[in-house]
Amino acid sequence: QVLLVESGGGLVQAGGSLRLSCAASGRTFGNYAMAWFRQAPGKEREFVAAISWSGRRTLYADSVKGRFTISRDNAKNTAHLQMNSLKFEDTAVYYCAAKDRPPFTAGDYDYWGQGTAVTVSS
Repeated sequence: QVLLVESGGGLVQAGGSLRLSCAASGRTFGNYAMAWFRQAPGKEREFVAAISWSGRRTLYADSVKGRFTISRDNAKNTAHLQMNSLKFEDTAVYYCAAKDRPPFTAGDYDYWGQGTAVTVSS
């Protein structure tokens, strides 16, 4: 099992940037595909981005392509989500997720963090 802890959320003006981090502990980090999801008030949780075990492959939701970048540092057991050109509609609680089984997809993640809140003011 892996424990995930997110950080980096906060309040930012529209057009600004934030960098979220996800620290993992437990089993070998490199065995896990990592992902970010988000849940806005009154809405269902949605996929944002994912990165494969090696970091060579990434997936993005259409709504964040070109603005968000997911990355990982297996030596430091961390994953990041760089969010640029933030919009009001990016306001949500952002969750880090992990899975250690194929295939590499946008769904079926087994381990979840507690979330970090991002608020974008218009």
